[in-house]
Amino acid sequence: MSVATVSRVLAGNYPTSAAARAKVLRAVKDLDYVIDGRARALAGTGPKTIAVIVSSVDSAFYTGIAQGVEQEAAARGRLCLVCSHGGDEARELALVQMMREQRAEFVVLVGGVVEDEGYRARLARYAQGLAAAGSRLVLCGRSAPGPDMPVLVVEYDNEAGAYAVVSHLLAAGHRDILFLGALPGHSTIEQRVGGYRRALADHGAGRAAERIARVRLGRADGHAVMRQILADCDGRPEFTAVFAGDDHVAAGAMAALREFGLHTPRDVSVVGYNNDGLAQDLNPPLTTVNIPSYELGRESVRLALAEKAVRGAGGGPYAPAQSRHLLGTHLVLRESVGPPRPRG
Repeated sequence: MSVATVSRVLAGNYPTSAAARAKVLRAVKDLDYVIDGRARALAGTGPKTIAVIVSSVDSAFYTGIAQGVEQEAAARGRLCLVCSHGGDEARELALVQMMREQRAEFVVLVGGVVEDEGYRARLARYAQGLAAAGSRLVLCGRSAPGPDMPVLVVEYDNEAGAYAVVSHLLAAGHRDILFLGALPGHSTIEQRVGGYRRALADHGAGRAAERIARVRLGRADGHAVMRQILADCDGRPEFTAVFAGDDHVAAGAMAALREFGLHTPRDVSVVGYNNDGLAQDLNPPLTTVNIPSYELGRESVRLALAEKAVRGAGGGPYAPAQSRHLLGTHLVLRESVGPPRPRG
């Protein structure tokens, strides 16, 4: 049997007789032959690849998005690669370059960042390089730093979620609300601060009522900073509620409150953000904001493929255009909010 016939059978895109096909497939099985995926990729006949790049794989938010990307990619006959950079900018750059070399159909870059000049320059390099290679940069869970950057943006209404949860505290009667979790310049946290401030203003409180404590996200930092705040006021805080930057900060804050003999929500109400798995298992269960992380991942794939279909199957560079899609958040009410404690 000729090499050409074997090649046609394995490629699956040329007509061959049933007998020839059966003979080739039997030989493949007997020899345990594996097709060279790299060669198929170079020839443009292999499965298309989608890459999702996250900061870490041990975060519920990142895992939910990666799972959504992978499952939607699989449903559409694509191979999904999940990569993490651990906050290392050089590693992130190397991963994007690697995906460009591998001719990834598109690259999904996930999560918030500090949007400084270095980041803006780096992102422009990613987007333009991928576009020139016929690929596309998809920003998932973060905004593009400029309106002219050639990216697809799939994000959630971060500020609206913060506005809703702070409004819930205000409706319960709280006026002294501490925001615990501010990271200057970080895109995710700045939007939550914006929602916090807007809710205070709309309820007649304004900037004078702001209480913002800067703390990195995570349980350990939330616990340490809340302990210090409580120690400074001898365990008698003026605030009656805490809006934590995420659910892990909330968990740390609640632990610190207990250590100072304060009960949630009798003494201090606490709310979080993300609706991670731990939120419903805290004591009391945590009121928080749900982020549709799985849907963000799925929509990133669906919208990128729909955009590519509109562009046409001919390939070539993407036009320098940006498109943006916004998914909603919603409030999850549990038992960590009550009326403010009486004064004195």
